[in-house]
Amino acid sequence: MYIPFKRAALSSVVLVAIGSINAYADQEVLIGLAAPLTGPSARIGKDLENGAQLAIDAANARHPKIAGEAVTYKLIAEDDQSDPKTAVSVAQRLVDAGVVGVVGHWNTGTSIPAARIYNEAGIAQVAPVATGHAYTQQGFDTSFRIMGHDDDGGQVAGQYAIQTLKAQKIAVIDDRTAFGQGLADQFIKSVEADGSKVIAREYVDDKTADFSAVLTSIRAKNPDLIFFGGVDAQAAPLARRMNQLGIKATLMGAGGFVSQTFLTLAQKEGEGVTALEPGLAIDQMPGGRAFAKEYQERFKAPIELHAPFAYDGVGVLIAALEKADSTDPERYLPALRASEFQGVTGTISFDTEGNLKNPTFTVYQVKDNKWQPVSVAGGKP
Repeated sequence: MYIPFKRAALSSVVLVAIGSINAYADQEVLIGLAAPLTGPSARIGKDLENGAQLAIDAANARHPKIAGEAVTYKLIAEDDQSDPKTAVSVAQRLVDAGVVGVVGHWNTGTSIPAARIYNEAGIAQVAPVATGHAYTQQGFDTSFRIMGHDDDGGQVAGQYAIQTLKAQKIAVIDDRTAFGQGLADQFIKSVEADGSKVIAREYVDDKTADFSAVLTSIRAKNPDLIFFGGVDAQAAPLARRMNQLGIKATLMGAGGFVSQTFLTLAQKEGEGVTALEPGLAIDQMPGGRAFAKEYQERFKAPIELHAPFAYDGVGVLIAALEKADSTDPERYLPALRASEFQGVTGTISFDTEGNLKNPTFTVYQVKDNKWQPVSVAGGKP
């Protein structure tokens, strides 16, 4: 009789202990991240994931509470492969997993179709990078972005090409993606609004590796500037081929060139390339230097490109949850729309479409195989 009693008593103690642990365990709040974690753009996707994870860790270090209960934030990362169809599947998986909101996707082409899934679920999508204006023109009150869009970026790039670089004969190439073509269109509008004309418009796709055909056509028109609507992985071979063909025109791009990958791929052929990037240079961001140091110490590598924006995407979402004191989208979405969040990249607040108010753009040039900021446009006075 005695031994069974001890066993029963021990079981009761164990059950009570387990019950106590459960009573005091933090509630998990899931935040989604959608980015290309495999494929040609995996380095950028991993950069975004790293930035988002640092924000999660910083928030958890504060021992946060929502509605009086201790919570632990957890990042759920999904790989959209930078593919629009995959992005829709990824968005649905994140919704099904129970995330309260999503930071992503990387580019406009994936952000636009995914936005409908998040809107139907009623949860926030904070795009850290997607710059195509069309993303926030769909009319979804769940869509936000924390860098300037291409209507503004293309305008600034066009003005810089004419007024500062003094370009007179401009050719344009784009990769036919929502990002590249949209950016090129806005650049052309800005150039033409300034009274100048584009002498050539050529097209490739986002997998083109050999630019010989379009550059041979353009070379005959003797341009002094070529604007490329595309990303760094293609800009580098484009720069090399321009040099091989003896084309002396300045190569200019926006929102996808300014990375270590471009410098590695282009090497000496990248010298003089000019690019417009949304946001400030890392050293000029309010929290940029401290963030870069923390990133380097944690991941033993420098920032690739957009990690600070993913960090702020998570940060502004968490700030809205805690201000609303709720994970219910009906309560936290109004707080998110009314944000005045002081982030690493600057002050984050949104207009009625969900775009970043008062966006800043930085012009960079490659000098001595390094991206050097040379001019800043936009932002608050």
